[in-house]
Parts: sequence; structure tokens; C-alpha cells
Amino acid sequence: MTILYKSDPQRGRAWQALFAQQAPDLPFRIWPDIGDPNDVRYLAAWEPPPDIHKNFPNLQVIFSVGAGIDQFDLTQIPPSIRVVRMVEPGIRAGMMEYVVFATLTLHRHILDYIEAKRAARWNPIDLVDAAQRRIGVMGLGDLGKGVLTHLKAFGFPLYGWSRSPHHIDGVTCLAGAESLPDFLKNCDILICLLPLTPATRGILSRKIFDVLPAGAGLINVGRGGHLRDADLLAALASGQLSGAVLDVFGSEPLPEDHPFWRHPRILMTPHIASMTHVESGGQALLDNIRRHLAGQPMHGLIQRDRGY
Repeated sequence: MTILYKSDPQRGRAWQALFAQQAPDLPFRIWPDIGDPNDVRYLAAWEPPPDIHKNFPNLQVIFSVGAGIDQFDLTQIPPSIRVVRMVEPGIRAGMMEYVVFATLTLHRHILDYIEAKRAARWNPIDLVDAAQRRIGVMGLGDLGKGVLTHLKAFGFPLYGWSRSPHHIDGVTCLAGAESLPDFLKNCDILICLLPLTPATRGILSRKIFDVLPAGAGLINVGRGGHLRDADLLAALASGQLSGAVLDVFGSEPLPEDHPFWRHPRILMTPHIASMTHVESGGQALLDNIRRHLAGQPMHGLIQRDRGY
């Protein structure tokens, strides 16, 4: 019963050592050292190899080494194989830190001050009370709920939107496509934490931006596929949006000639908002395998019909 790992080799070696210490009865192999493919029951990967159902006939579970699974082509993974996303404390903590940083960057006009510094221009801007800055989060999974909890301490009016209804203390929650316009009208800063599915691909578009209050800010920490780049550039040029903080992109690394690099109203980071921590990620993987062996529900098991 082999665990096969196919991702960053350095992390793989650390996880291999963890398994050797805590679960020596579970062989842990690092791609391309697959051993006997018939023995592989678990695969931990960022992107699975092709034809897994043919090459690993006894595979039972695929674990994503990241928080999402949109990099997987689920049509190529038989329904008999369970798919599990990574759920571990490091991912959550990193995302909380990043979104607070990004929200305060837009709230406190930091993009304006970066421009002023480059121009050697002393230009104080009047403060806006947090109570007057409405924050909206699209996507109310574990990360979305955590973000709202952390932002609550600053006194922002908080709004949340998702496909299904939720109740979060201190947050006005809306659900379903029919409520999306009402949600957007109350977002001075819009934060995208949606999973990437066929229904959400390209959702951050002109259709969304035009409903936001004039001068709103955008934070995308979901996936690059959520954003239509040309629509963002047009919204910034018209002033409908005042700025954006982006951590994810449709093409990564972002091409050197992409206009985002030189845009003064866009702050970019290279997909680092949250990352799987080596130690806690390996422990989360081991714990989930133990849960599966014991017939218990695994943390992060996706629902195929939803795609997340």
C-alpha cells in the first residue's frame, strides 16, 4: 500500500521523512520512483500524471498538495477515485494575514502613496473611517469565513456571498445569483475567495465591476481564472475601480509583457497569499490517510457535482 508523491521534491523528501518516522508501515515514494504501480493506493500531487486510471489501477485517493483542486481535470479521474484538497492550519493562517494586508492597503490608500513616493510628492489623503468602508467576500468556505472573522476586529461593515445560504455573526450574508447585485452594491472593497468552477470562471468581469460602487477596490486571492484581465484594466481606466491587489493570475508566471506589471493601480504578488506549510501539510496528509484507512470521513473531500 504505497503513497506516491508528485510535486516539489524538497517538500516530498520532508514528507517522506515524516512518514518514515510516524508511519513506517506506509511506503512513501517520490515521483518518478513509483515502484510497483499496482501498490499505489494514494497519490499526493499538484498535477496528477496522465492516464492514472490505467497506470495505477488500484489508486483510491488523490490528494491535492494545495488548497484548491481546479488544476485537476476531474473528467480524467474516475468517480471511484476520491479527490481531496489540502486542509491545514498554515494555508488558513497565511490567507488571513494576506487578506488583512490587502484590505488595509486599499482602505488606507497605499497605492496612492506608492505613486506619490515615486514622484517625490507629499500628498496626505483624508482618512475614511472603517465603519464607512464596506467589505464583501465572495466565497464563504473555511477561508472566506476566516477572513471575515479577522476583518471584523477593524469595524468594517461586512458582507458575504456564496451559492448556498450561510449564517455568520456580524456579517450580512446573501446567497444565489439573484442576490449578487444587492451584495455587490455594498462592496467598497470586493474580495474573491471563490473556488474556480465552470460557473465562476471569468466572474470578475465588467458585469460585476459595473455594479460595484464607483471607485471600489478589488482583491483576488481565488484563482486567476476568475478574472477577465481586459475588463479590470478598463474598469481602472474609467475610475469605476480605484485599485486592485492580485495574487493569482490566468498565466503563472505572468508574462513579462503583461500590462499588469506596469499598472500603477495594481499591486501584485506571485501567488504567495497562502502556501502549504511543510510540516503541518505532511501531518495533514498522514492524518487523512489514517482516517481513510479507518473508514472515517477525510478532511477536504470534494463534492464532484460542485467541483470543490
